[in-house]
Amino acid sequence: MALTPEQLHRHSRHILLKEIGGPGVQRLVSASVSIVGAGALGGPCAMYLAAAGVGRIELWDDDSVDRSNLQRQVQFTEADTGRAKVDQLADRLKAAAPDCEVVRRRRRWSEDEALWGRILIDGTDNFETRFALNRVAHASGRPLVSGAATRWSGQVSVFASGVEAGLPCYQCFVPQTPPDAEACEDVGVVGPVTGIIASHMALETVKLVTGAGRPLTGQVLIVDGLSGVSRAVKLRQDTDCPVCST
Repeated sequence: MALTPEQLHRHSRHILLKEIGGPGVQRLVSASVSIVGAGALGGPCAMYLAAAGVGRIELWDDDSVDRSNLQRQVQFTEADTGRAKVDQLADRLKAAAPDCEVVRRRRRWSEDEALWGRILIDGTDNFETRFALNRVAHASGRPLVSGAATRWSGQVSVFASGVEAGLPCYQCFVPQTPPDAEACEDVGVVGPVTGIIASHMALETVKLVTGAGRPLTGQVLIVDGLSGVSRAVKLRQDTDCPVCST
């Protein structure tokens, strides 16, 4: 697929990068992703991916914009309060990147519903959906970009157990719902941390699409906002994992 003069101009800064170049931009234009969750992680991630030229973005979310969201969900404004998140985010993406095809799913995703993207992105905040997305990603042979944030810290990883044998899946990392699991609505979260994690999720997706660099497969990046320190921790496949070791 040849790039138009407008696309060449728009994506000139990516074309200058030897790791992306024209072929990488073409792969981005041809790429499709499914993002489950249009909030603090999925929203900014979607904005960066649309800006980067990703050709098709499928959005899943059943929530409406609440004033308490605005502290961290920078894709929304005060005027959006009460409106469906997926609609407001889709309109924002189309305004910023008219060439991007945005598919709106104004409902909560469930495991029996097909996801169209070649890359799955988990921007949710509950373990039930995270486990379900992991099962679908593994069974369908697609990578899963996963992020989470609470209080002052966050984490991001790429799970590709269905793409390459021997790599861990999300359930190798989190075998079951932690008994002391914390939701940001209960304990709080600092807004910029969600932006950092969402940006990392978009970055990992761009790397997966273009082949640039090394994705965070087999490791999790942990960001501590209070100390300003980030570290990558290696993950191993759980030989007893019910998802990827059977």
